[in-house]
Formats: sequence, C-alpha cells, structure tokens
Amino acid sequence: MTNRLADATSPYLLQHKDNPVDWWQWGPAALAEARASNRPILLSIGYAACHWCHVMAHESFEDPATAAVMNELFVNIKVDREERPDIDQIYMSALQQLGAQGGWPLTMFLGPDGAPFWGGTYFPKEAKYGQPAFTDVLRTMAGAYASGDPRIAGNREALLHRLREKARPAGQVSIGLNELDDVATRILGIMDPQNGGVQGAPKFPNTPFLELLWRAWERTGRERFRDAALHALDTMSEGGIYDHVGGGYSRYSVDERWLVPHFEKMLYDNAQLLELLALAANETFHPLFRTRAEETVGWLLREMVTPEGAFAASLDADSEGHEGRFYVWTLKELLAALGAADAEFFARHYDITPFGNWEGVSIPNRLKAMERSGADEVRLAVLRDRLLAVRESRVRPGRDDKVLADWNGLMIAALAEAALRLDRPEWLDPAARAFHFIAESMTRGDRLGHSYRDGRLVLPGLSADYAAMSRAALALHKATGEEAYLRRAIGWMDALDAHHRHEDGGYYMTADDAEGLILRPDATVDDAVTNPNALAARNLARLHAVTGEARWLERLDRLMAGLLPRAAPQLYSHAGLLNALDTRLRAPEIVVVGTGEVADALWQAAARLPRLDIALTRVSAAEDLAEDHPAREKARASTQAAAFVCAGQVCSLPVTDPNQLAKAVPQRGATG
Repeated sequence: MTNRLADATSPYLLQHKDNPVDWWQWGPAALAEARASNRPILLSIGYAACHWCHVMAHESFEDPATAAVMNELFVNIKVDREERPDIDQIYMSALQQLGAQGGWPLTMFLGPDGAPFWGGTYFPKEAKYGQPAFTDVLRTMAGAYASGDPRIAGNREALLHRLREKARPAGQVSIGLNELDDVATRILGIMDPQNGGVQGAPKFPNTPFLELLWRAWERTGRERFRDAALHALDTMSEGGIYDHVGGGYSRYSVDERWLVPHFEKMLYDNAQLLELLALAANETFHPLFRTRAEETVGWLLREMVTPEGAFAASLDADSEGHEGRFYVWTLKELLAALGAADAEFFARHYDITPFGNWEGVSIPNRLKAMERSGADEVRLAVLRDRLLAVRESRVRPGRDDKVLADWNGLMIAALAEAALRLDRPEWLDPAARAFHFIAESMTRGDRLGHSYRDGRLVLPGLSADYAAMSRAALALHKATGEEAYLRRAIGWMDALDAHHRHEDGGYYMTADDAEGLILRPDATVDDAVTNPNALAARNLARLHAVTGEARWLERLDRLMAGLLPRAAPQLYSHAGLLNALDTRLRAPEIVVVGTGEVADALWQAAARLPRLDIALTRVSAAEDLAEDHPAREKARASTQAAAFVCAGQVCSLPVTDPNQLAKAVPQRGATG
C-alpha cells in the first residue's frame, strides 16, 4: 500500500496522508494506473472544513478493513474541491444528472478514462437509515464494472451526453429592467418574513439573492425589497450563525432561525457578507451592521492572515473530534470565566442557559428581543473580550491555510469597498498586502495561479481567479486612485479573454492550456460564490466606465448575449448574472473634479452612497478626463470643485453640495 498524499500542498489532502488507503492525487499518473490495472476509479472530493468529510474519513478511510477493499478494487483518488474546483464541478454535475442530491464528501465511481458512471455523497461504514454500507457499495460497483454490466455503459454514455450538452433556447431572450423586477418580486415571495432569509432550513446567507433584492429597491424605490435584505442581515447577525465572541459568520444554519450553525467559517462567505454589511450600515446608520462589519474584519485580521500576508481559506467546524466545541459555552464555564454577576448578565443577553440551547451546551446568540442600553453594550463588549481570551486557551479548529486567488480577490475587494463606505482607511493596508502577494508570488507573466501553499503554486488559474482578482484590483484602484491597480485589472481581464473565452461569449472555468479533463466545465449558475461569468461581467462594466474604451462594453454585451439564453430557464440560479445585467443597464459613474475640502467632501459622499457598483473617478481638473468623456465640457465650465453623475453619455449638472449628491443619482437609469 502506498499513500501518495504526504507531498500534497492541500491541507485537506494532508489530513488523509496517514490513511491506510492507497490514495493518489488527481493527475495523469493516477489515470494511467487505472488504465494499466483495468480498475475503476473511486474519486473522493471534499475540503478541510467539511464536517461530514471528517466523519466518513474516520469511519471508513481510517479503517484498515474498509481501506483493504478500496485498495483491492479501485484506484483511489482524493481531491480538494477548493484546490481543484474544475474537477469538483464536473463530477458534482454528474451526480446531479443522476438525480441525486449534491454535497460533500462527493463519492464518484469512474472508468479508467475518467468518465463517471455512478456516485453519491456520504456513505456510512455500516448500513443504516436506508443507506447501504460503504463496503457493500464498493463491491457492487466494482463487480458491475468488471462484469461489463450494460447499465454501467448506459450510465456513462448518458452522463457524458448530458455533461457535454450545451442547451441553448431557440431565438433571442429579452431580459431587461422589468424582468429583473419580476424576479426580485418572486424571490421576495420565498423570503421568511419572521426569521429572514429564504424560507425553510438549512439557511444559507445567499448573498446574491440579498443583493438582487437591494438592487430592486434601488431601481424601484419599493422599500419592501430593501427591508427583506436588511431583515435577513439583521437576523443572521444576531443569530448563532454569527460568532458573537470572536466575530465572523459560519457557513450556514442548520435550522430556520439562524441559531445552530454548521460551524465552519469560509473566507468567501465573510467577504460577500462584509460588502453587504457596509452597504446596510450606510443606508440605515444602524450600529448593528457597522459593528458586525468591524468585528468580522477583526476576526479576519486576527485569525486568517497567512505569513505571506494573504488570507487563509477556511476554519474547520470541528475541534477535539466534536463539531462546534471551540465556540459553545456552558453556564459553568461562564461562571468560571466571568464571576457570578457578570456571568448572569452575559448569559441573559446571549441565551446561555443551565441546560443549553443545543445538545446540552449553549450557542451565544441575541435572537431574543431585549432592550439594551448603550451602557449595556459597553459592558457586554468588555465581557466578550474576556471570553475571547479564555477561548484562546481551547484546542482550536484546524485552519486550511492555502491561499486561493479567487477567494482572496473577493475579500480584498470587500475590504477596499468597506474601507471607503465605513471610513476605515486602515483596512486598505491588509487588502493591499494580500493583493501584492498574489500579484507577485502567484502570477507568472500575465497568468494567475489558483492555489498557493508552502511555497508551491497550482497553475494555471481558473476563470474565477481572474474575475475575482480583477475585481479586487478595480476596488483598490477606486479606493486609492493608483493606476497600477487599473493596469493589473486590464491585464488579467485580457488574459481571461485570451485563455478562457467560450464560443458563446462567456468563459470556461479552465484555461485552454490546462490539464485535459473529460470536458471543460463552463457552468453559469451561482455556487456558494457568485459565478465567475457574473463577476467578469461587472468588471467589464467597471472598466468601460473607468477607461471609456468601447471594447469593454462590446465584450460585456457579447457575454450577456451568449449567457442570458442559458440563464432564462432557471433565473433563480443565475442571481449573480442578473445582478451583473443590472449593472450593465443602470450603474452610473460619479466623477469628482477639483481639489481642496469641497472636492474631498464630495468624494467621501460619493464613496458612502448605499448604491451598488457606482464607478467613482476623481481628477484634479477637467483636462485630466478623456477628451470624449461626457463630463469634460461641463467640468471645464464649472468654476469650483464639483461632482457629475453620468449614465451612458449623459452627465448631470455640477453638484457642489455633498448633501445633494444622492438626489442626482437616478433610480431607473438609462442604458449605456
């Protein structure tokens, strides 16, 4: 038996390096072994913070008897879905084509050529609750493959056909502002009026939906759209899905009240929520949203910064073999940490009860409505700091410290945007450090890598890496005015177009020179992260606004023309693309021209507007604008510092009072 994971860079793969399973990493050598031995492949995909991945590993992959069956019958390949999302996308799609519910761990059975023929997710070691024992599954699949069972061939051909099929509705699809409003209204109808978020359980933050609702409010002025988004942010920020002691949001809530989290913390969730929190804080001035944004950044900088200055991928849900142990409290622990009076006060405000609110322990939360004075909040903040110090002595959950370019790009952009909105310029420093590490150490020429750990870089990058890091560059350019960031964004978007462009105008996940898979994945739907085509579309809109170059708008319109027909049959799954379409149709540019205190005040007012995707430009004089910029002549005619709100080729009259700037921003704007 030879386990080949010891030299892996992925923390998830390294978690399995001591398994008695003859694990291979994905690659030509593993596929060659399957062909040479004429054995099918058992493909196991997961990630470091995945609770059920750990359960299956402990039950089956650490068990010598189960491992012996795996080693005899299969070539066993272990994949980190965060390091190789292209592989995960192909085989997760295959599982869903079989009519099964997707999830991780993903357990797929493939022929030696990599073609899938059957699969599932978690399989228990022993048969229970209607699920077969894992070893029974192994023997059945291996026997069917060895016997040439025609169902295997049939499944293979049907799956490959479906995976390769590029369904395109006939004719043109027209989706405009009215259709966007209609989708938002339908999403509003499935929101939970009591608990916030989408109805039912489990509950995910689903930031693309919340953003779609927010944009509908911007377009229509109908407050019910905005209020539904704010209600979701409010309840999840008071629920147990939020870490009230240490900051940051968990992946999702297993119940409908946001009380019981699945305790893993992902970089991408917190990045996407940080942007919305800053937006909500600007709109409402409610201290909750600013506080949660600041606490989340505090957690990020305390626990997630790698030695290189970038951001780690995730924190595990488990410690000491138990999910959530690091985060929960008992009343006895509270008494020991705080003393009787402070413990009683904290327990009352955070639902720490004698018998617990979950499995005999308590998850801190503030879901119970309770009056709290300013003095109460100050006292609670001091007590949270004391509990955080006590918690630091516990056994910590594992940290997946690989640096993913796409997830870092999301967080860098979120930090830059939040720094502007919330007037926290010190957040730009960690954002810039992370950016420069990726730009210098994870880039070869104009090509990005995807994952970095322990001095090793996984190349080539994926479309998500280019889209997210270009977005980060544009956000830093907006916040700092440094032209180097704009040049990086342009270079990466050109590289994306050169190596990932799909015939329909969108982008393949993998590059044209990437390792050959059974197909090039090109999904357009949102996953836990907004689809990279949608991120790229917003970048193209921003680049057109900032540079004035028509080529960016041409690429954006080509992308929309190709992808909207694919999105039309399942619009809910394409919220990210719909949000990008809204940017294309409506997002204005604000140009601040001049120097001095008035110009500074206008710039700050523009940066704090609670509107999505406004492009900001600041120049000292009208002559600094491009000759064909629609604001140039109006700026030359102005005798003082002024702001101009532009949509398409039309700009407003000069705005010189920062308090009047919001009124100049249109609701239903003109298309460009």
